[in-house]
Amino acid sequence: MTELHEVVAHREFAYSRRDFDKVRSLLFERAGIRLADSKDAMVYSRLARRLRILKMTRFKDYLAMVSNDQQEQEHFINALTTNLTAFFREPHHFEALATYLKQNPNTKRIWCSASSTGEEPYSIAMTVASVFGTFTPPVSIVATDIDSRVLEKAAAGVYSASGIEQLPPHYRQQFFFKGKGTQQGKVRVVNELKNMVQFSTLNLMSPTWNIESPIDIIFCRNVMIYFDRNTQHKILARMVKLMKPGGMYVAGHSENFTMYPELVRPMGKTIYRPVN
Repeated sequence: MTELHEVVAHREFAYSRRDFDKVRSLLFERAGIRLADSKDAMVYSRLARRLRILKMTRFKDYLAMVSNDQQEQEHFINALTTNLTAFFREPHHFEALATYLKQNPNTKRIWCSASSTGEEPYSIAMTVASVFGTFTPPVSIVATDIDSRVLEKAAAGVYSASGIEQLPPHYRQQFFFKGKGTQQGKVRVVNELKNMVQFSTLNLMSPTWNIESPIDIIFCRNVMIYFDRNTQHKILARMVKLMKPGGMYVAGHSENFTMYPELVRPMGKTIYRPVN
C-alpha cells in the first residue's frame, strides 16, 4: 500500500499511514472492530469533520486527544461505525420470530444488540405486537448500540415515508403516523410501539453489560463480521451464557457460526439455538 501522506498531501489535514494505523488500533481496542487497508479514504472523510469542529489541523493531534478523552472516544466510534438497516430486512428472520413466539408463548425477553437507527427493534416490536395482538405483550424488548447518535434517531422514531413503502398497508396504518406540513414525506412510529422498546448505549467489548437475563431471543445481525475470530467467540460465548435453554440467536446473512458447535447449533437460515 502506498504511503498515505504521499497520496493525500493535497488534503485539508495532515494524514499519514501512521495515523491510519493508529485509527485502526484505537478502533479495535475500543470497539473490537478491525478496519481493512482499503478503508483509509473512508477514515479520512469521516474523521475530518471532527477535526474541523475542534479546529485541529493534524490527525496526529486529534488521535492523541482520542486516546485520552472518553467523550471524544464516543464521537470517534460514532463516526467510524457503519449503520445500514431497513424495516424487516431479511424478512425470514421475522417470520421465524413469529413462529417462535407462537410456539413459546412464555417468551419474556428479547435483546436487539445492534439497534442502529431503530428499524430492526421496531420490526421486532411490530412482530411481537402482531403475534400477541396487543401493544402491551408480556415480552420486553431491549435495543442497544455502540453509537449514541443513531440511538437518538431510533428513540425519536421518525423516518422517511419511502422507508415503509414495502410494509403491508395494515402495518403502515397501525404502527405509523404520516407527517403533515413541514413533516410531509416523513412518518413517525406510534407511541404505543415506541413504548415497547427500551434503547440504551452498549459496547459489546465492554467488560460488563447492563443486560438483564435470562434472555429468550438475541438479534445480533451483521455485527460479528467486524470482529476477528477470537473476539467473535468471546462475544458469542458471553451472549449464550445469558440465554435460556431452547432460546433463539439470530445472526446476519454474512455470518456463520457452525465452527462453534460448543456454543450454538443451527436451527434455520442464519438462526441458531444456544448450547447451554
